[in-house]
Amino acid sequence: MMLNVDNLPDLIPIFPLPGALLLPRSELPLHIFEPRYLRMLDDCLKTDARLIGMIQPRSVPAGERDRLHSIGCAGRITSFQETEDGRYMISLSGVSRFRTFEEVEHGDTPYRRARVSWAGFERDLGSAEQDEMLDRAVFLDLLSRYFEAVSLSTEWDSLTEADDETLLNALSMLCPFAPEERQALLEAPSLATRRETLVTLMEFALRGSGGLEKETVQ
Repeated sequence: MMLNVDNLPDLIPIFPLPGALLLPRSELPLHIFEPRYLRMLDDCLKTDARLIGMIQPRSVPAGERDRLHSIGCAGRITSFQETEDGRYMISLSGVSRFRTFEEVEHGDTPYRRARVSWAGFERDLGSAEQDEMLDRAVFLDLLSRYFEAVSLSTEWDSLTEADDETLLNALSMLCPFAPEERQALLEAPSLATRRETLVTLMEFALRGSGGLEKETVQ
């Protein structure tokens, strides 16, 4: 099923998962094992769109009901495999970001659902973005120093060969940023803005001790 702005549903299941980042045209593997999310997966596979809305909870004091960020990203289930003990390994392909405007009472579903708007994110449904201001040599030098600082390794050949969007989105999802920092990457209005946010976060981590645990102010 080809998804476009006209056939995206306005009511979707949502999966609040701290630190999980899905971006349009990117892949997110998930391990589904909680009963309510197994039910969500079963219900989702029966729909034409097969969409799950990934969204991050906001930080709240202990004991309070969790609140959600207003912007998330919906992914289409593109692969799934059931394990012998009834769990699922699935892959979501990022389709489009959305803005929630009403959470729907559970009713007979144990998982959460929300009415959403896709307005303002039409670019997500188009072709891959390019970042004309990306200086790869400078960016990859910073990335190399950052990876060394946080003890990460990668296939550098695949990074240098990746197109702009694949490179920047993969790094946004891979790097160990705090949940609020990941939210800033998700909400970046353009690929260039996402790259600028990435650079700021990596420079901040390199500049000060403990910078990776600090949250950015949005």
